Amino acid sequence: MSPFLAAVLQLLALIAALALAYRPLGDYMARVYSSDRHLRVEKWAYKAIGANPDAEMRWPAYLRGALAFSAAGVLFLYLLQRVQGSLPGSLGFASIDPDQAFNTAASFVSNTNWQSYSGEQAMGHVVQTGGLAVQNFVSAAVGIAVAVALVRGFARSRTGELGNFWTDLVRGVVRVLLPISVIGAIVLVACGAIQNFAGIHEVGRFMGGSQQWNGGAVASQEVIKELGTNGGGYFNANSAHPFENPNGLTNLFEIFLILLIPFALTRTFGRMVGSLRQGYAILATMTAIWLGFVLLMWATEFAGHGPAFEAAGGAMEGKETRFGIGASSIFAVSTTLTSTGAVDSFHSSFTGFGGGITMLGMQLGEIAPGGVGSGLYGMLIMAVIAVFIAGLMVGRTPEYLGKKISTREIKLAACYILVTPALVLCFTAAAMSLDSTAGSMTNSGAHGFSEVLYAYTSGANNNGSAFAGLNADTPWFNTTIGLAMLLGRFVPMVFVLALAGSLAEQTPVPRTAGTLRTEKPLFTGLLAGTIVIVTGLTYFPALALGPLAEGLAA
Repeated sequence: MSPFLAAVLQLLALIAALALAYRPLGDYMARVYSSDRHLRVEKWAYKAIGANPDAEMRWPAYLRGALAFSAAGVLFLYLLQRVQGSLPGSLGFASIDPDQAFNTAASFVSNTNWQSYSGEQAMGHVVQTGGLAVQNFVSAAVGIAVAVALVRGFARSRTGELGNFWTDLVRGVVRVLLPISVIGAIVLVACGAIQNFAGIHEVGRFMGGSQQWNGGAVASQEVIKELGTNGGGYFNANSAHPFENPNGLTNLFEIFLILLIPFALTRTFGRMVGSLRQGYAILATMTAIWLGFVLLMWATEFAGHGPAFEAAGGAMEGKETRFGIGASSIFAVSTTLTSTGAVDSFHSSFTGFGGGITMLGMQLGEIAPGGVGSGLYGMLIMAVIAVFIAGLMVGRTPEYLGKKISTREIKLAACYILVTPALVLCFTAAAMSLDSTAGSMTNSGAHGFSEVLYAYTSGANNNGSAFAGLNADTPWFNTTIGLAMLLGRFVPMVFVLALAGSLAEQTPVPRTAGTLRTEKPLFTGLLAGTIVIVTGLTYFPALALGPLAEGLAA
């Protein structure tokens, strides 16, 4: 079987698995976030934190809950790393330096999981399981909660109430993420991933030295890092490490986990707003962009020129032979079009255009299908922009799901889409102006610029993957990327929740003959075009200096 045919068959199997899970999971999550019933374990959680789960919140209170919870998470995780050397189960590792501890705390709480450290050489069992793995659950639940609040803004009328943040947070963890993670961890262990609390042990001596391996609760962290679109690896090689991702079957299963909830949330959206066809329109847009990126990546990675490429069947540099070009390309596209950041190959070793595709996937806003929660609310913001553009074309007041898109709504949407580009481009420009940056870059020229641009793109968009050529473990990069991650995660949430509150207060507008049918293929095409054009205009000059210049010079 040819490598390309194997890749096509894997893609078809992945699509079939996602299609089978789409309806039951989407409907289940709609019931979870619409139910009036609280489970006993949830009541214990509400009592522990002193929250009233039945109290409705307006958007400022909902936002305060999300920010306060996340701030507490940053502080706790920072302190846990700073005292690691005194904790049991530290495996003899020292406490983490202040700048790296800040970067890691900001990273995992913001659902970014950018890592400027080598996991098996820095973090002990307590920090890995009691700190990082916990944040993998709760940071993902925060994203889903904010998305659900925005959906309620579209679904409700004549009220500013968006639900209860603490209820949405706890239900996301208890009813959605934990059950799937338990099943997924069992699957990974059965397929060869490790799950233990073993210490460091020597496995062999080579050329006068020794090789040492760590154990760890790897399978349980691997499944939530993919399911929650987190991405932080237990080991430095991330999902290219055989302990995390043993074979081709687990690789395909991990891609499935990455895409599962973001795609299914479109069904949840359609169910909650009372129109499944609206959910299908959003799903179609996400799927078209995702498939388009996969095909583009295959075109660049399979079509390498020269004897070395031809002998290897394509651009095999930086890719695991266990997975090959096809599966590695699907993984790379899926992880950068979501906010996952896990890698099973190294994006710096992709062709020039291939590296640019991974970068562009993040720069789109990670909305095809995006991160858990963040992908849906990002896509709905772009839908608001698309409706506004359509309204300008025909001279009508734009409407979406029966809500008028007035000056206030479009200002909030515009502010949302400007935050991450401003962070990416300003921090990249500042870094490139420093003499010290050259010492962190493995390469010079266009590829070296791409290393820096990719780092801030990954951080500000809360992706977390790395180009694998930049030494980011410096005070400058740890601090600035940490700030980019926090600002890129929580400033957009302000605009999302403010928009949700504004929409919830409106009185629905009846549909007329002139109303744009947002469940039709025409709107799907308009939405996809808006996404690509807005992103292209914003990032094209920077991409031209990096991956485009490198690809054209190859």
